Amino acid sequence: MIGHDEAWHAWRTALAGTRMHHGWILAGREGLGKASFARAAAAELVAEPGVPQPPVESHPDILRLTPLPANDEEVKKRDDGKPYLTKRSISVDQVREMQRRLVTRPTLGARRAIIIDSADLLEKSAVNALLKSLEEPPVGTFFLLVAHALGRILPTVRSRCLIVRFHPLSDSQVARALDDAAPELDAETRAAALAVAGGSPGAALVFAGQGLAKAQTIFAHLIARGDPDLSLRAALSGAIGARPDRDRISVVIEAARMTVVRALDSVDDAGKLRLADAHARLVKLAGEAPIYNFDPSMLMMEIGSLLASAAPTREGVR
Repeated sequence: MIGHDEAWHAWRTALAGTRMHHGWILAGREGLGKASFARAAAAELVAEPGVPQPPVESHPDILRLTPLPANDEEVKKRDDGKPYLTKRSISVDQVREMQRRLVTRPTLGARRAIIIDSADLLEKSAVNALLKSLEEPPVGTFFLLVAHALGRILPTVRSRCLIVRFHPLSDSQVARALDDAAPELDAETRAAALAVAGGSPGAALVFAGQGLAKAQTIFAHLIARGDPDLSLRAALSGAIGARPDRDRISVVIEAARMTVVRALDSVDDAGKLRLADAHARLVKLAGEAPIYNFDPSMLMMEIGSLLASAAPTREGVR
């Protein structure tokens, strides 16, 4: 929880007041710690003097809505404490199940917290169902909506909530958070993770966990000098692996995007135009990758080509 003093001040000032708003949107890029903030804030909200409180994950007065496991096999992985794949959205059935819980009183105190992580993933029908609760919240019920892209949240939802913005951390703050969370990282992995973090400790940790340091080095070389003989793009496929899963592909595209963003500070105006074009196409690719069943090797070739197209010389790039 490094670097979010303003958010804590806003929350605790409201908590100490007499008329706390019932809906909060925690907005900022993914990996800044919004979900961790929501859990800690919810624990403060429901705490009662002299009443022992269970952990957030098992607290009866803290309800968390997140995407469910993708299938029965992934359910088993979750139950066994293993990493598992999730569905791509939070369903209306999950929201309605939560609403059924709201007809009862909180268990251990006078307040209940609902965490939705993330609100970007709510199905359209789930958003419509949630609006009913935001319009007429039960007494003592407070909503914490994690939002990675505030623009995706409907105005009707935003208008019923207070918005707390989480800003990217400085490089030194990200480095501190990374060292605290993963002191075992080697120098190469640490440097690569910091290079693509973009102010997000979570993004740095996810990248480091994927073992993609060599890929980040290739990204930087592609932007710096292009790839006229295709050797860097061939090396990129090897660095990513033959069968990257959905999460790994997502991390690769985001790392490529952040490599482009970081390069903007060191190029002339013509270079900025090339980088802006590559960035826009990577953003589009990030939206398409979870939907379409791309061939991994062709996808890596496309990513490499987008980065190479932003190099100072474009001879032989495509």
